[in-house]
Amino acid sequence: MLQSAPHYLHRLPNLPMAEAWQALDDSELGELVEVPLLGKVAAGMPIEACTDTASVYVPTSMVRRNTYALRVCGDSMIDCNIFDGDVIIIERQESAENGETAVVMINDQEVTLKKLYIEKAGVRLQPANESMAPIFLKNDDIKVLGMVMGVMRQPTQLM
Repeated sequence: MLQSAPHYLHRLPNLPMAEAWQALDDSELGELVEVPLLGKVAAGMPIEACTDTASVYVPTSMVRRNTYALRVCGDSMIDCNIFDGDVIIIERQESAENGETAVVMINDQEVTLKKLYIEKAGVRLQPANESMAPIFLKNDDIKVLGMVMGVMRQPTQLM
């Protein structure tokens, strides 16, 4: 059985995440480079942080200085076109703008993918799925690990 090549979505700057994706066709892929696939990230209830030693190949246009990948588990980000089973390409960063989609560590134990909002009482981690509730935390309970720069999706996952 032949496995089809993955499809890549590159994030365009300065657009809301739901509208920020540009599909890369074969002529735009260019050279592929290896980036570490460090494990899984929850798009739903946070899951325990665990590392992996695999890697994936992504277009050089999606790679910056500190790039890594995580496999998405869950449906909390579907309104941002990020689905269960997708591999997200992450740029390692320690801060995020209000409303940005970020990989966040909670209490140095669990990781999740959510929109981050700073509010008077603390931080709101907002799913991009209206059927799911936000998570409210104190500022000291979270650590931003990175920002989503792209998505790699297997053809069997295409919507």
